[in-house]
Amino acid sequence: MVAPLLELDRLSITYPKTTARSADSVSFCLHAGEILGLVGESGCGKSTLGRAAIRLLPAGSRTEGKIRFCGESVFEFDTERLRQFRGEAVALVFQDPMTRLDPLMTIGDHCLETLHAHRPDLDRAAAKAKALDTLKTVKIPADRWAQYPHEFSGGMRQRVAIALALLLDPKLIVADEPTTSLDVTVSAQILDELSRLCRERDLGLLLISHDLAMVAQYSDRVAVMHDGQLVECDTAKTVLQTPKHPYTRSLLEAALHLHAIADRETSDRADTTHDETDRDAMPNAVPSDVVIRAIDLTQHYTLAENPLAALVNRLRRGSSSGGNDRKIRAVDGLNFEIFQGEILGLVGESGCGKSTLSRTLLQLIPPTSGRVEFLGRDITHLSRQDLRQQRRQMQMVFQDPRACLNPMMTIGEAIADPLLVHKLAETVGAAKDQVLPMLDRVGLERDFYDRYPDQLSGGQQQRVAIARALITRPKFVICDEPVSMLDANVQSRVLDLMRDLKDEFELTYLFITHDLWVARYFCDRIAVMNGGKIVEIGKTHHVFSQPQHPYTQALLGAAPLLAQVNR
Repeated sequence: MVAPLLELDRLSITYPKTTARSADSVSFCLHAGEILGLVGESGCGKSTLGRAAIRLLPAGSRTEGKIRFCGESVFEFDTERLRQFRGEAVALVFQDPMTRLDPLMTIGDHCLETLHAHRPDLDRAAAKAKALDTLKTVKIPADRWAQYPHEFSGGMRQRVAIALALLLDPKLIVADEPTTSLDVTVSAQILDELSRLCRERDLGLLLISHDLAMVAQYSDRVAVMHDGQLVECDTAKTVLQTPKHPYTRSLLEAALHLHAIADRETSDRADTTHDETDRDAMPNAVPSDVVIRAIDLTQHYTLAENPLAALVNRLRRGSSSGGNDRKIRAVDGLNFEIFQGEILGLVGESGCGKSTLSRTLLQLIPPTSGRVEFLGRDITHLSRQDLRQQRRQMQMVFQDPRACLNPMMTIGEAIADPLLVHKLAETVGAAKDQVLPMLDRVGLERDFYDRYPDQLSGGQQQRVAIARALITRPKFVICDEPVSMLDANVQSRVLDLMRDLKDEFELTYLFITHDLWVARYFCDRIAVMNGGKIVEIGKTHHVFSQPQHPYTQALLGAAPLLAQVNR
């Protein structure tokens, strides 16, 4: 009998300085050519198992049980065998690509370093050819070879990380939330490619995700984790149609709630939702009805040509003038409005300009041209002091709550900080008097005030980030992928909280997401962005039921839908 590619046998893991087990007597196996999906809420132990498979746990972690790869005990590998094992036999795709990418190295250098470390027999030309072919697989064009990670969007950095994992043709790929930051079309392309490689090369794929629909669509079997334990493991069809464990049933119900495909009733939102056709019929609408207006808004970046290549090209042309600098039109002449009390969803592929647009609206980066009006006032050319005062009315909730939470500050200090910065509280005590009720409002206990971010789950951290954004009582909030890292249960609760807070605080949201079903569940209108332009905008149910632009149709066609997978 052929040994499994990967086998976990009663594996238990305890991190340093803790007593609770992150994984508790977990057993499963993965065979060559098979895709095993591992799902569960944040903090349940999914990523711990993935890192344990290639011995990347923190120093001092305590393990019990066994991990075998092709029958060999991974815990018994010596240094040289472990080095060969990582990369050549097993590759790990991290959730955060910057844990894999060096900000001081170009994308090309990352590829060449990986190949030369494991395949020194390849000359530079052959290594570059293989690297370019692999980058092409994940839709990274050859002209991005000499760029650095900071010049890529988050989704494009993840594509690079996936390409680096594929470079050495491993036998097993451990993919930890590999498409969290990718749009549905690129996500489908990458997962289709990974699935094809599994079948053709007899690879194993451990697909770790909180996205039940995606996991069910691509996996042969689904394993469900909860509180460090494996509570269910069966074929994808069986888990979806006849879940046995209560947690699996709750996860499925939450996902189906978000993925509901029947047209939503919109009459209860008619008073606050504005269709673009209504605007055409009312060109003289009351200015105070518009919270944000973008007028011919443009944000262009110039990618300078490599100096050595520029010199060679000038010598060939016999001229000292001109170059091959390339201009990226991240935001390309946008005109749109966001109305009081509405939720405008902004969807599109990674790198299309969504996040650049959000930062330009907030004037975190000045536009190349055009202007932004906030509550009827042009904020494009405000002084730094005036802009700082204006920003208390404009806040942002980031994809990763850790991006706005200082690990050295307590939760209370983090939420209170904007009050002190904007002089909305004179003392720490006065700020605390405002923070404690806000903790109540976002569903956190008051004793969280003295805790630190690393003591909270992902969902709790995001609630803190929401509280921090709302503590200054803003009028406009940009939510940049605020629930993309959360499982369906937590997603649903956080979205319901955000909707309640919108009504209570009279907020207006720009909701950026690549998850179309979350956008449908949450947003009044949808704007579809592609190549720096808004190609379609309209009421949510119109965009989903009657998409007009080919790109919108492609997005909807690629989005995994649980109800369809469940058939």
